[in-house]
Amino acid sequence: MYQKITLVGRLGQDPQMRYTSTGTAVTSLNVATDRSWTDRNTGQRETRTVWFRVNVWGGQAEPCNQYLSKGRMVLVEGEMQEPRVFQGRDGEYRSSLEVRASHVVFLGGTRADGGGTSSSGADYAGPSDDVISDIDEEEIPF
Repeated sequence: MYQKITLVGRLGQDPQMRYTSTGTAVTSLNVATDRSWTDRNTGQRETRTVWFRVNVWGGQAEPCNQYLSKGRMVLVEGEMQEPRVFQGRDGEYRSSLEVRASHVVFLGGTRADGGGTSSSGADYAGPSDDVISDIDEEEIPF
């Protein structure tokens, strides 16, 4: 059996890189995905954000740590790990959605710099910028 998840979202904080005891690099990313719609009853614009913790291993870990920063848009392909359930400081139970990345593509800049596409790190992350240009979230069909 096989599973694959594809995420397009923005980093909620700067990447955090560490090394395993065997020297393998691991970079953790917090990726926020948004879905927006207009409520039929109120006419108000609604948004739902889902957060994913993404772990990038090996050769992609260091470029992700070097070139990515909070607010940067990425496309992540990988495998969903078993969700972890934990109790928050407020006593409420929550789950952490975790993805082991097999491929990370740097899509564009931050919202602060206009979201333009940047080629920084594209050699490490996937297709060139002429393949993936600025993505208008309103045009994504899901």
